[in-house]
Amino acid sequence: MQYKQLLAMISLLGVTAVQAQSYPAKSVRIIVPFAAGGNTDFTARTIAAKLTEALGQQFLVDNRPGASTNIGSDMIVKAAPDGYNILLGGAANAINVAALAKVPFDLQSDLAPIILCVKGANVLSIHPSLPAKNLKELIALAKTKPGQLNYGTSGVASSNHMAGELFTSMASLKLNHVPYKGNAPALTDLIGGHVEMIISGVPALIPHIKSGRIRSVAIGSPKRFAAIPDVPTFDEQGLKGYEASTWFGFMAPIKTSRDIILKLNAETAKILASKDIRERYQVEGLEPQGGSPEDFAKFIGSEIALYQRVVKAASLPKL
Repeated sequence: MQYKQLLAMISLLGVTAVQAQSYPAKSVRIIVPFAAGGNTDFTARTIAAKLTEALGQQFLVDNRPGASTNIGSDMIVKAAPDGYNILLGGAANAINVAALAKVPFDLQSDLAPIILCVKGANVLSIHPSLPAKNLKELIALAKTKPGQLNYGTSGVASSNHMAGELFTSMASLKLNHVPYKGNAPALTDLIGGHVEMIISGVPALIPHIKSGRIRSVAIGSPKRFAAIPDVPTFDEQGLKGYEASTWFGFMAPIKTSRDIILKLNAETAKILASKDIRERYQVEGLEPQGGSPEDFAKFIGSEIALYQRVVKAASLPKL
């Protein structure tokens, strides 16, 4: 390497280090590729408020829904890699790789992982009229009625749908998928007895579990959730290795400075570890995570591989 090239590299490293020390010097935009409301928005806004306090600049949430999260996500891919443009990506991004015929960017090569923020488990719930008190009884019942039981989800290729296809594959069942335009109408039809079961996130279910209008039989997380401690995991009930979680984490344009990424990682990790944030999230059925950017990158890779297996096993056509 020539002397001038070496000096240029040293100078560049010095500049990025100084930028990281003074970062942020202005407001930071966090793109949420979903409409306002819901767990994604809640996650972004609670962390954004804490980052604003910790770093002295506004972290502003910008909701950009549409095209299965691709509109908002692609905005960050094309944004300046200066640390002032962040995406709160999630399971939908990994599902898109497996389920969509075309995605306008490469999740693993166009976005730099910062930190995995939270996980939220999908819960299998049934109408109380169904004669099954737990997962084993439900599986046994479904095997006597192949193709006769329906489960609702928030839509085709949603994390709920993928969780359902993983369940049917692992339990060797034939169930009918009924996609809805969102979780709320699916839950309404379960309560009304129009579908026998749904797979859904935790928060919307809590009041209906307590009232007895629905019966939640299994949660797709490695351990039980504090918000619904009486609902056992799939693993506890014999479906070993089943895990189906929603998740959200920060990502940035791929060329964003490593020093800035590490700074955001460290500050967000402190927030996620704080007692008040952990308690607030657990009430909402969310589990704070953390870890390094490398940990998050490995997790994203494992999620893509999982959904590719699910799509293949279920012979789902590309959308």
